[in-house]
Amino acid sequence: MTYWLDLFTPFTWERFRDHGADVSGFRPRQRRAIFKRVKPGDQFLCYLVKLSRWCGVLKVSSDAFEDSAPIFADENDPYSIRFKVVPIVLLDFEHAIPIEISELWSHLSFTRSIAVGAVGWAQLAGMRQSLVEISANDGDLISRVLVAQNSRKHRYELDPADRRHIAQRMVVRTETGEVEVEVPEREHANESTIDADHEIRTSIRMQANVARLGATLGFNIWVPPGDRGRVGEALPGEYHAKLVTTLPLNYDTATLKTIENIDVIWLDRRSIARAFEVEHTTAIYSGLLRMADLVTLQPRIQISLHIVAPASRREQVRREIVRPVFSVLAGGAMAERCSFLSYDALETILRLPNLRHSRETILEDYQEIFEVS
Repeated sequence: MTYWLDLFTPFTWERFRDHGADVSGFRPRQRRAIFKRVKPGDQFLCYLVKLSRWCGVLKVSSDAFEDSAPIFADENDPYSIRFKVVPIVLLDFEHAIPIEISELWSHLSFTRSIAVGAVGWAQLAGMRQSLVEISANDGDLISRVLVAQNSRKHRYELDPADRRHIAQRMVVRTETGEVEVEVPEREHANESTIDADHEIRTSIRMQANVARLGATLGFNIWVPPGDRGRVGEALPGEYHAKLVTTLPLNYDTATLKTIENIDVIWLDRRSIARAFEVEHTTAIYSGLLRMADLVTLQPRIQISLHIVAPASRREQVRREIVRPVFSVLAGGAMAERCSFLSYDALETILRLPNLRHSRETILEDYQEIFEVS
């Protein structure tokens, strides 16, 4: 029996329970992990994003199947890869257990070395995507605490922010159905005392790291002409032959002008494999707008998009990706197409042994895709 992380928002947890709490669903992009790894008898440990609380234990009672009948949305349900489940523990919001309680936080292998409330803690703990495998020791502890709470029903008060997350759900209607969005609060500029030259060097180094990773995996690399010289200086000489100076693509002028300004592009012969924007200190939306322009100009283009940034900027990236303007693109919501890759994750991949024998899908084990609904 294996434990798996199963993420819910307050809205999807209510929908799950209202529909009998006997089917748990996941997005099609997780198809590979679902069909190859999750088996009947495994357990889903349910966690409420936005509230940061553990809320349930579900026993998997079937193999995976596909069904788009509305459960988690009124129409075009995005959680169409599903399992039959048997509830062991189901907790209301007020009884769900905050992850920071000492009997959990200080004893779980993925949180005990992280300060409570640390910036980007959920990313560091690997709790930003469903179907992350949880170790037997951690799973036993979480399950045991949840079963005990199911009996005693200790109340954990909800603060005003929790109540807003429960009460507010903003959706926009498109031709293909509802899309849940989040409107970020206005950010105020902060004065920075960081050396600007140092920031530029770091940004170029990360751009070079993305280029190096792509070249190692066998791709040709495009970098905008204005950055190419500095990126080349930061890139080991063995990879210079992989840098191209002309885009071998057959698109209209507007599309090509958009593409050529993207920070790093991995090219597979005459097609784009992946596109990356490195956002060190610049506004996150600048890179997203370039990607959104590309998706709007070529709505049928099927490429993976990535924002590469420090872990400390993760929340800024999340807020921008789920903005309404990026949720109604003709080619699909940006949150469905664009992932976050931290500097630390990128450097971890580059240190992997036998990397040049790996496939580009190695990114899927380190990237983060933000759940909106």
